[in-house]
Amino acid sequence: MLNRILNFYTKYFAVWVVVFGVVAYFWPGPFEAVRGYNKLFFALTMFGIGAVLSPEDFKRIAQRPLIVLIGSAAQFTIMPIGAFVLAKIFRLPPEIAVGLILAGCVPGAMASNVMSYIAKADTAYSVSLTTVSTLLCPVLTPVLTLVLADSILDVKFMPMFISVIEMVIIPLAAGFFVRAILREKMERIKTIFPAISVTFIIFICSLVIAVNRQRLGAVTLSVLAAAVVLNIYGMSAGFAVGGIFKFSTARRRTLSIEIGMQNAGLGTVLALEHFGETAAISTAIFVFVCIITASVMAEIWQRKGAKN
Repeated sequence: MLNRILNFYTKYFAVWVVVFGVVAYFWPGPFEAVRGYNKLFFALTMFGIGAVLSPEDFKRIAQRPLIVLIGSAAQFTIMPIGAFVLAKIFRLPPEIAVGLILAGCVPGAMASNVMSYIAKADTAYSVSLTTVSTLLCPVLTPVLTLVLADSILDVKFMPMFISVIEMVIIPLAAGFFVRAILREKMERIKTIFPAISVTFIIFICSLVIAVNRQRLGAVTLSVLAAAVVLNIYGMSAGFAVGGIFKFSTARRRTLSIEIGMQNAGLGTVLALEHFGETAAISTAIFVFVCIITASVMAEIWQRKGAKN
């Protein structure tokens, strides 16, 4: 019974993001009261992810390195360049532009694994891509942000690198270590961790809405348009890359979701930490957009089925 409730909660991620975003806009107090803990919350999210990873996940990567390399290369080229170009096209203010670029430079989201499963895509491939991009992000996310955004706003590589290590790699390794020690016990409760991750990402997005409620009216339309275009472009380009390399339909769906659905929750925390509250607006809005579009496409693809 509990597993069914948790699966329902995780599956309708998009609904809870929107609902709590509205709540945060009208009643910001509870979210602002715990704003100092957002790094800790994200670290706990990554701990949960580490706790559900298994040695088999890494074996899958070793068994098919080429397709993981293709997906990872697409991940860290399509979205960062697209975000940079769109920031210029929409003439976004510096802080907002950097936030959008940061959303493009972060790794794939763990929520993409859930969406791939719902969409009858290649879930194992999704897990492999997310794992690799998450392990690469301590270097690639700060480097790409520095290269693409430093002309817009001052970007410091080392502080961002340290933040990603603290929030991603250390808790991820801790979760993996705990799972290795408590194998059977962790297996029994592993369905809890995706729900915990969903909860913290919802909180992070809601926090951004709460602290920026006065600014949102002035920037929402232009940022929303840029975020929607970036997301659609990422999903379309991911599907096209899969076609170029003659991937199966299921794997092309995975690549589409994985590239279009960035870990903008991480981007939001980094934006709050290093560029200020305004920069976090675009990353938070991108979370809303990519979750909603991925949810819609996952439902459509689920009904169509796929040949693996």
